[in-house]
Amino acid sequence: MSFAEQSSALADVVAIPVTPFDAGGAVERTAYRALLRRLLDSGVRTVTPNGNTGEFYALDPAERRLVVELTMAETARTPEADTQVIVGVGHDVPTAIAAARHAGEAGAQMVMVHQPIHPYVSPDGWVDYHRAIAEAVPELGVVPYIRNALLGGEVIGRLGELCPNVIGVKYAVPDAARFAAVARDAGLDRFTWVAGLAELYAPSYWAMGATGFTSGLVNVAPRVSLEMLRALRDGDYAAAMKVWEQIREFEDLRAERQSANNVSVVKEALAVQGLCRRDVRPPSRLLDEAQRERVAALLTGWDLS
Repeated sequence: MSFAEQSSALADVVAIPVTPFDAGGAVERTAYRALLRRLLDSGVRTVTPNGNTGEFYALDPAERRLVVELTMAETARTPEADTQVIVGVGHDVPTAIAAARHAGEAGAQMVMVHQPIHPYVSPDGWVDYHRAIAEAVPELGVVPYIRNALLGGEVIGRLGELCPNVIGVKYAVPDAARFAAVARDAGLDRFTWVAGLAELYAPSYWAMGATGFTSGLVNVAPRVSLEMLRALRDGDYAAAMKVWEQIREFEDLRAERQSANNVSVVKEALAVQGLCRRDVRPPSRLLDEAQRERVAALLTGWDLS
Protein backbone atom coordinates (compact mmCIF):
# COMPACT_ATOMS: atom_id res chain seq x y z
CA MET A 1 0.00 0.00 0.00
CA SER A 2 1.29 3.46 -0.93
CA PHE A 3 1.57 6.34 1.50
CA ALA A 4 -1.11 8.11 -0.54
CA GLU A 5 -3.51 5.23 0.07
CA GLN A 6 -2.64 5.21 3.76
CA SER A 7 -3.24 8.96 3.95
CA SER A 8 -6.65 8.46 2.39
CA ALA A 9 -7.53 5.91 5.07
CA LEU A 10 -6.90 8.55 7.74
CA ALA A 11 -9.51 10.84 6.17
CA ASP A 12 -12.29 8.85 7.83
CA VAL A 13 -13.69 7.86 11.19
CA VAL A 14 -10.57 6.51 12.92
CA ALA A 15 -12.06 4.13 15.47
CA ILE A 16 -10.26 3.51 18.77
CA PRO A 17 -11.52 0.11 19.99
CA VAL A 18 -11.83 -0.55 23.72
CA THR A 19 -9.91 -3.45 25.25
CA PRO A 20 -12.41 -5.59 27.19
CA PHE A 21 -11.28 -7.55 30.25
CA ASP A 22 -12.64 -10.82 31.63
CA ALA A 23 -13.63 -11.54 35.23
CA GLY A 24 -10.02 -12.35 36.05
CA GLY A 25 -8.75 -9.08 34.63
CA ALA A 26 -7.15 -10.50 31.47
CA VAL A 27 -7.80 -9.28 27.94
CA GLU A 28 -11.05 -10.91 26.79
CA ARG A 29 -10.12 -12.13 23.32
CA THR A 30 -13.54 -13.23 22.13
CA ALA A 31 -15.22 -10.03 23.29
CA TYR A 32 -12.53 -7.90 21.65
CA ARG A 33 -12.97 -9.60 18.31
CA ALA A 34 -16.76 -9.37 18.57
CA LEU A 35 -16.58 -5.63 19.28
CA LEU A 36 -14.19 -5.15 16.38
CA ARG A 37 -16.44 -7.21 14.10
CA ARG A 38 -19.37 -4.99 15.06
CA LEU A 39 -17.39 -1.92 13.98
CA LEU A 40 -16.36 -3.47 10.68
CA ASP A 41 -19.84 -4.74 9.88
CA SER A 42 -21.19 -1.24 10.52
CA GLY A 43 -18.89 0.25 7.89
CA VAL A 44 -15.89 1.39 9.92
CA ARG A 45 -12.74 1.02 7.82
CA THR A 46 -9.90 2.48 9.90
CA VAL A 47 -9.11 1.21 13.41
CA THR A 48 -6.44 2.02 15.99
CA PRO A 49 -5.74 -0.81 18.43
CA ASN A 50 -3.77 0.34 21.46
CA GLY A 51 -5.18 3.85 21.46
CA ASN A 52 -6.09 5.73 24.62
CA THR A 53 -9.67 4.43 24.61
CA GLY A 54 -8.06 0.98 24.41
CA GLU A 55 -6.23 1.72 27.71
CA PHE A 56 -2.82 1.66 26.02
CA TYR A 57 -0.95 2.78 29.13
CA ALA A 58 -2.65 0.16 31.32
CA LEU A 59 -1.64 -2.78 29.10
CA ASP A 60 1.67 -4.58 29.42
CA PRO A 61 3.83 -5.19 26.30
CA ALA A 62 2.55 -8.73 25.76
CA GLU A 63 -1.05 -7.55 25.98
CA ARG A 64 -0.42 -4.76 23.50
CA ARG A 65 1.04 -7.28 21.06
CA LEU A 66 -1.95 -9.56 21.65
CA VAL A 67 -4.40 -6.75 20.84
CA VAL A 68 -2.56 -6.08 17.57
CA GLU A 69 -2.63 -9.75 16.62
CA LEU A 70 -6.33 -10.09 17.46
CA THR A 71 -7.04 -7.01 15.35
CA MET A 72 -5.15 -8.32 12.35
CA ALA A 73 -6.82 -11.73 12.64
CA GLU A 74 -10.30 -10.21 12.69
CA THR A 75 -9.74 -7.64 9.94
CA ALA A 76 -8.31 -10.40 7.73
CA ARG A 77 -11.78 -11.93 7.65
CA THR A 78 -13.04 -9.06 5.47
CA PRO A 79 -10.19 -8.35 3.03
CA GLU A 80 -12.61 -7.03 0.44
CA ALA A 81 -13.47 -4.17 2.80
CA ASP A 82 -9.88 -2.88 2.68
CA THR A 83 -9.70 -2.22 6.42
CA GLN A 84 -6.73 -0.14 7.53
CA VAL A 85 -5.04 -0.74 10.87
CA ILE A 86 -3.00 1.99 12.56
CA VAL A 87 -1.38 0.63 15.72
CA GLY A 88 -0.75 2.82 18.75
CA VAL A 89 2.89 2.75 19.91
CA GLY A 90 4.83 4.76 22.46
CA HIS A 91 6.82 4.84 25.72
CA ASP A 92 10.63 4.97 25.39
CA VAL A 93 12.20 4.88 21.93
CA PRO A 94 13.31 1.20 21.97
CA THR A 95 9.87 0.10 23.20
CA ALA A 96 8.10 2.19 20.57
CA ILE A 97 10.36 0.87 17.79
CA ALA A 98 9.84 -2.73 18.89
CA ALA A 99 6.08 -2.21 18.92
CA ALA A 100 6.13 -0.53 15.50
CA ARG A 101 8.16 -3.38 14.01
CA HIS A 102 5.79 -5.92 15.53
CA ALA A 103 2.86 -4.02 14.03
CA GLY A 104 4.43 -4.20 10.59
CA GLU A 105 5.27 -7.87 10.94
CA ALA A 106 1.66 -8.55 11.99
CA GLY A 107 0.41 -6.85 8.83
CA ALA A 108 -0.57 -3.35 10.00
CA GLN A 109 -0.11 -0.51 7.54
CA MET A 110 0.48 2.40 9.93
CA VAL A 111 1.45 3.34 13.47
CA MET A 112 0.18 6.19 15.60
CA VAL A 113 2.84 7.48 18.00
CA HIS A 114 1.42 8.48 21.37
CA GLN A 115 2.61 11.81 22.70
CA PRO A 116 5.85 11.32 24.68
CA ILE A 117 5.04 11.03 28.39
CA HIS A 118 8.42 12.38 29.52
CA PRO A 119 7.95 15.47 31.72
CA TYR A 120 10.57 17.39 29.73
CA VAL A 121 9.93 17.59 25.99
CA SER A 122 11.88 20.00 23.81
CA PRO A 123 10.72 20.68 20.23
CA ASP A 124 13.99 19.32 18.81
CA GLY A 125 13.77 16.30 21.09
CA TRP A 126 10.21 15.71 19.93
CA VAL A 127 11.48 15.59 16.35
CA ASP A 128 14.30 13.23 17.34
CA TYR A 129 11.87 10.90 19.12
CA HIS A 130 9.50 10.58 16.17
CA ARG A 131 12.31 10.46 13.62
CA ALA A 132 13.89 7.48 15.39
CA ILE A 133 10.60 5.58 15.25
CA ALA A 134 9.75 6.56 11.67
CA GLU A 135 13.19 5.66 10.33
CA ALA A 136 13.01 2.24 12.01
CA VAL A 137 9.86 1.36 10.01
CA PRO A 138 10.23 3.18 6.67
CA GLU A 139 7.60 0.99 5.05
CA LEU A 140 4.88 2.04 7.52
CA GLY A 141 2.89 5.26 7.57
CA VAL A 142 3.55 7.16 10.80
CA VAL A 143 1.11 9.51 12.55
CA PRO A 144 2.21 11.63 15.53
CA TYR A 145 -0.43 12.18 18.21
CA ILE A 146 -0.18 15.78 19.40
CA ARG A 147 -1.68 16.99 22.67
CA ASN A 148 0.95 19.64 23.41
CA ALA A 149 -0.23 23.14 22.48
CA LEU A 150 3.37 24.39 22.52
CA LEU A 151 4.37 22.32 19.49
CA GLY A 152 4.20 24.58 16.46
CA GLY A 153 3.62 23.78 12.83
CA GLU A 154 7.23 24.43 11.88
CA VAL A 155 8.33 21.54 14.13
CA ILE A 156 5.84 19.16 12.54
CA GLY A 157 6.85 20.36 9.11
CA ARG A 158 10.50 19.69 9.86
CA LEU A 159 9.67 16.11 10.88
CA GLY A 160 7.80 15.68 7.60
CA GLU A 161 10.82 16.89 5.63
CA LEU A 162 13.06 14.39 7.40
CA CYS A 163 10.66 11.43 7.25
CA PRO A 164 8.53 10.93 4.13
CA ASN A 165 6.57 8.18 5.88
CA VAL A 166 5.15 10.64 8.41
CA ILE A 167 1.90 11.00 6.53
CA GLY A 168 -0.64 12.37 8.97
CA VAL A 169 -1.13 14.17 12.26
CA LYS A 170 -3.64 13.38 14.99
CA TYR A 171 -4.14 16.81 16.55
CA ALA A 172 -5.79 16.84 19.97
CA VAL A 173 -5.30 20.35 21.32
CA PRO A 174 -8.74 21.84 22.17
CA ASP A 175 -8.27 25.05 20.20
CA ALA A 176 -9.61 25.22 16.64
CA ALA A 177 -7.79 28.47 15.82
CA ARG A 178 -4.51 27.00 17.05
CA PHE A 179 -5.13 23.90 14.94
CA ALA A 180 -5.76 26.01 11.84
CA ALA A 181 -2.47 27.86 12.30
CA VAL A 182 -0.44 24.73 13.08
CA ALA A 183 -1.83 22.84 10.08
CA ARG A 184 -1.03 25.66 7.71
CA ASP A 185 2.43 26.28 9.14
CA ALA A 186 3.25 22.55 8.91
CA GLY A 187 1.65 22.00 5.52
CA LEU A 188 -2.09 21.62 5.14
CA ASP A 189 -1.62 19.42 2.08
CA ARG A 190 1.56 17.69 3.26
CA PHE A 191 -0.23 15.71 5.98
CA THR A 192 -3.66 14.24 6.50
CA TRP A 193 -5.04 16.10 9.50
CA VAL A 194 -7.13 14.05 11.93
CA ALA A 195 -9.25 15.77 14.58
CA GLY A 196 -7.96 13.90 17.63
CA LEU A 197 -10.66 15.12 20.01
CA ALA A 198 -13.41 13.12 18.32
CA GLU A 199 -16.96 14.07 17.38
CA LEU A 200 -17.33 16.98 19.78
CA TYR A 201 -14.57 18.90 17.99
CA ALA A 202 -14.89 17.38 14.52
CA PRO A 203 -17.13 20.06 12.93
CA SER A 204 -14.92 22.98 13.97
CA TYR A 205 -11.69 21.19 13.07
CA TRP A 206 -13.18 20.06 9.76
CA ALA A 207 -13.89 23.68 8.88
CA MET A 208 -10.22 24.42 9.59
CA GLY A 209 -8.79 21.65 7.41
CA ALA A 210 -9.20 18.26 9.13
CA THR A 211 -10.49 15.47 6.91
CA GLY A 212 -10.87 12.72 9.50
CA PHE A 213 -11.62 12.35 13.19
CA THR A 214 -10.89 9.80 15.87
CA SER A 215 -13.68 8.23 17.87
CA GLY A 216 -14.22 6.22 21.03
CA LEU A 217 -17.96 6.83 20.80
CA VAL A 218 -17.99 4.68 17.66
CA ASN A 219 -17.63 1.61 19.91
CA VAL A 220 -21.04 2.44 21.35
CA ALA A 221 -22.94 3.65 18.29
CA PRO A 222 -21.04 3.15 15.02
CA ARG A 223 -23.84 4.49 12.85
CA VAL A 224 -23.94 7.76 14.79
CA SER A 225 -20.24 8.44 14.18
CA LEU A 226 -20.52 7.47 10.51
CA GLU A 227 -23.51 9.79 10.11
CA MET A 228 -21.38 12.71 11.31
CA LEU A 229 -18.67 11.74 8.82
CA ARG A 230 -21.18 11.68 5.96
CA ALA A 231 -22.53 15.08 6.94
CA LEU A 232 -19.07 16.64 7.15
CA ARG A 233 -18.01 15.16 3.80
CA ASP A 234 -21.17 16.59 2.25
CA GLY A 235 -20.52 20.01 3.77
CA ASP A 236 -23.83 19.71 5.60
CA TYR A 237 -22.90 21.34 8.88
CA ALA A 238 -26.52 21.51 10.01
CA ALA A 239 -26.72 17.72 9.85
CA ALA A 240 -23.33 17.37 11.52
CA MET A 241 -24.43 19.62 14.35
CA LYS A 242 -27.60 17.59 14.77
CA VAL A 243 -25.38 14.60 15.53
CA TRP A 244 -23.23 16.86 17.73
CA GLU A 245 -26.25 17.83 19.79
CA GLN A 246 -27.24 14.18 20.15
CA ILE A 247 -23.88 13.05 21.52
CA ARG A 248 -22.85 16.23 23.36
CA GLU A 249 -23.90 15.19 26.87
CA PHE A 250 -22.34 11.74 26.48
CA GLU A 251 -19.03 13.22 25.32
CA ASP A 252 -19.15 15.92 28.01
CA LEU A 253 -19.49 13.15 30.60
CA ARG A 254 -16.37 11.51 29.20
CA ALA A 255 -14.50 14.82 29.28
CA GLU A 256 -15.35 15.78 32.87
CA ARG A 257 -12.44 16.26 35.29
CA GLN A 258 -9.83 16.19 32.54
CA SER A 259 -11.33 13.05 30.96
CA ALA A 260 -11.17 11.06 34.19
CA ASN A 261 -13.96 8.74 33.03
CA ASN A 262 -13.22 8.77 29.31
CA VAL A 263 -12.94 5.00 28.98
CA SER A 264 -15.27 4.15 31.87
CA VAL A 265 -18.23 5.87 30.19
CA VAL A 266 -17.66 4.02 26.91
CA LYS A 267 -17.32 0.64 28.62
CA GLU A 268 -20.41 1.33 30.73
CA ALA A 269 -22.39 2.04 27.57
CA LEU A 270 -21.14 -1.22 26.07
CA ALA A 271 -22.05 -3.08 29.27
CA VAL A 272 -25.57 -1.62 29.09
CA GLN A 273 -25.83 -3.20 25.64
CA GLY A 274 -24.43 -6.50 26.90
CA LEU A 275 -21.40 -6.30 24.61
CA CYS A 276 -18.60 -6.51 27.19
CA ARG A 277 -17.86 -6.13 30.87
CA ARG A 278 -17.56 -2.62 32.29
CA ASP A 279 -14.19 -3.31 33.94
CA VAL A 280 -11.37 -0.79 33.53
CA ARG A 281 -7.85 -0.71 34.95
CA PRO A 282 -6.32 1.91 37.24
CA PRO A 283 -5.87 4.83 36.96
CA SER A 284 -9.34 4.66 35.37
CA ARG A 285 -12.18 3.63 37.67
CA LEU A 286 -15.70 2.22 37.45
CA LEU A 287 -18.56 4.71 37.43
CA ASP A 288 -20.74 5.05 40.50
CA GLU A 289 -24.39 4.01 40.39
CA ALA A 290 -25.70 7.49 39.58
CA GLN A 291 -23.26 7.83 36.70
CA ARG A 292 -24.23 4.40 35.38
CA GLU A 293 -27.88 5.38 35.35
CA ARG A 294 -27.01 8.59 33.54
CA VAL A 295 -25.14 6.69 30.82
CA ALA A 296 -28.04 4.29 30.32
CA ALA A 297 -30.48 7.20 30.05
CA LEU A 298 -28.30 8.99 27.50
CA LEU A 299 -28.43 6.01 25.13
CA THR A 300 -32.20 6.16 24.87
CA GLY A 301 -33.23 6.81 21.29
CA TRP A 302 -29.78 6.22 19.78
CA ASP A 303 -29.28 3.93 16.78
CA LEU A 304 -27.27 1.22 18.52
CA SER A 305 -27.64 -1.43 15.81
